[in-house]
Amino acid sequence: MTTPRFLADPPRHFFFTGKGGVGKTSVACATALQLARKGRRVLLVSTDPASNVGQVFGITIGNRVTAVEEVPGLDALEIDPEQAAEAYRHQILDPVRAILPMKEIEAITEQLSGSCTTEVASFNEFTSLLADPAATAPYDHVIFDTAPTGHTIRLLQLPGDWTGYLDHGKGDTSCLGPMSGLDKSRETYRAAVEALTDAQRTRLVLVARPQSSSLAEVERTRAELGELGIRATHLVVNGVLPPAEAATPTPPAEPVEVLHEAIRRREQEALAAMPEGLHRLVLDQVELKAVNMVGLDALEQLLAGPAESPTTMPTGQTTEPVETASHPGLRSLVDELEPRGHGLVMTMGKGGVGKTTIAAAIAVELARRGHDVHLTTTDPAAHLSSTLAGEVEHLRVSAIDPQQAIDAYRENVMRTKGASLDEAGRAALAEDLMSPCTEEIAVFQQFSRAVNEARQRFVVMDTAPTGHTLLLMDATGSYHRDITRHLDEGQAARMTTPLMRLQDPGHTTVVIVTLAETTPVLEAKGLADDLERAGIHPWAWVVNNSLAAARPDSALLGRRAASERDQLATVSTLADRHAVVPALPREPVGPEALAGLTR
Repeated sequence: MTTPRFLADPPRHFFFTGKGGVGKTSVACATALQLARKGRRVLLVSTDPASNVGQVFGITIGNRVTAVEEVPGLDALEIDPEQAAEAYRHQILDPVRAILPMKEIEAITEQLSGSCTTEVASFNEFTSLLADPAATAPYDHVIFDTAPTGHTIRLLQLPGDWTGYLDHGKGDTSCLGPMSGLDKSRETYRAAVEALTDAQRTRLVLVARPQSSSLAEVERTRAELGELGIRATHLVVNGVLPPAEAATPTPPAEPVEVLHEAIRRREQEALAAMPEGLHRLVLDQVELKAVNMVGLDALEQLLAGPAESPTTMPTGQTTEPVETASHPGLRSLVDELEPRGHGLVMTMGKGGVGKTTIAAAIAVELARRGHDVHLTTTDPAAHLSSTLAGEVEHLRVSAIDPQQAIDAYRENVMRTKGASLDEAGRAALAEDLMSPCTEEIAVFQQFSRAVNEARQRFVVMDTAPTGHTLLLMDATGSYHRDITRHLDEGQAARMTTPLMRLQDPGHTTVVIVTLAETTPVLEAKGLADDLERAGIHPWAWVVNNSLAAARPDSALLGRRAASERDQLATVSTLADRHAVVPALPREPVGPEALAGLTR
């Protein structure tokens, strides 16, 4: 089998990161499989709150090291934020339960119920694996499959943030509960920083799709990590469409279709115009395969070269065209939203499924119909302005930028709470506000303002990939519990928290966006279940970038279109209402192209 360049002379640690939906998990799993097949002992670790490593291997993994029985030498672990947080709470509370009064125990328990605790707990598990040789001693290689870009940069930045905070902070903070165990791990965090910045021990591999937006995103990641002293050395461009002739096992009876050639040309143009910084990296291109990357047979194919890739469909799959005429388009959803006149529309889903595009298309169409619309995003890696690429009457665009949110929050706290303090008090407060936990509070405040603004106009919100959004929902729930437990019955009846607005179907409509592929649909169903548990009922699903709806007739794209049959049927069963958006020859960038999605 051909060995990709990023796998040459493999170091002890691999990190795979990039924009959501580019195939990080597939590449990480295929890498682990290839190393294990060579007799190496491998631990595959997912740091993604919405990990699907278990789905790829067809086993249940979770927050414990689990052997992949069919692959000797390969173990896997999915760092589950909730399980990690629960273990962390026990670590903090158990030693003091018999010492402190119940009231104090309850106060600490409440402090430990927020998203900050979840982040600290996940961070602890991540650093112990990275920095403690004893924790991974049985393995030759540890492979980290990371969350989508914004969350990963946050995770990789944390060792520096925490060590800096411990060096300069005093720990007397609003996050006292969550952070109470941090100082004990100071040396672990220092070792984690050293491991991350040591190229001999750690290889950082960026993963992208052959798309301009994906390559631009991965260049931003490369630059931001470089500022942290972490150097990416390799780039994998995943899912490159081969020439039509190479993708067609037998000569076509008619000229090969326009769609295949248009997508191929678009990808090659994006690769040719790749940002200069990416040219410094060692490059591998992985061809698009006909099958979804689920199961060992599919993973064995992923890193194979063109001559090694089989051209036949797996047993049980068909190449018969999929009937899509019965599936409504995106316009039907806008038609149903418009009479409301205002409200919050949130697009949610796995990274890379097109949440930003769908949110922008809905916002543009509502604005074109004369409604006042605010289009915003909670995704640190999203770039609404480049998707919109122009102005639309009645449409305002913004982004909840974590750094701007932190700066505004710190300035406001110092101006209000700090105004009555003496110099020493202001210094202590400023120290408190340097905590990395401040970001969660600051972002949540801006998110809450956008939720409330939807009482006057349409607010269309593009959210971060699933895991990050669930943490934001968790912060919303923590705030709700913290507020309501201090109110009597009468006060509670007059209070409306952001969580209550999200639970109100007359105020909030959640649109789940997915692709017609196994893993995105499974993850979308998991997201819908999580939302239901929080009392938020998804309003609609959108299947984006459907090849079946585009009706391709080249062999490779035809096989992939046929594989959408079961997933389209699943979505139509799960959703109250849904829409299908076809794959397009050109990326839908700009007002006119976005408007075309709702015609």
